[in-house]
Amino acid sequence: MNDLFQQWGNDLAVSPTGDLALAAGAVRGQQRVLRRLLTNPGDYIWQPSYGAGLAQFVGQPANPLQIAAVIRTQMLNEAVVAPTPAPAIAISADTTGTLSVSISYVDAPSGETQVLSFAIGNAP
Repeated sequence: MNDLFQQWGNDLAVSPTGDLALAAGAVRGQQRVLRRLLTNPGDYIWQPSYGAGLAQFVGQPANPLQIAAVIRTQMLNEAVVAPTPAPAIAISADTTGTLSVSISYVDAPSGETQVLSFAIGNAP
């Protein structure tokens, strides 16, 4: 199954033929994981517990264990993330309050390891 191709924070993409672009395979899985992690709980009215709301940790004293637990719990709710081995999560914060997150997980449909890295923080 395919989803519309839409990276977080960007518009829908257009395919070379002018249709809406589709995301499949590992890219689809990465988009789904990123959307779940960056969506605030309660923002998706049909499923109030959907989302990790990682932006809530920006500017707060960094608690990597708490943030990793939130990420892991939400990721394991995604069908594209294999439950074993558990996702490996690394988190760091800089002096501006920006969080850098790196996640390694196994894509359940393909069995391949995926790496997803992103930053959440205060815009300059």
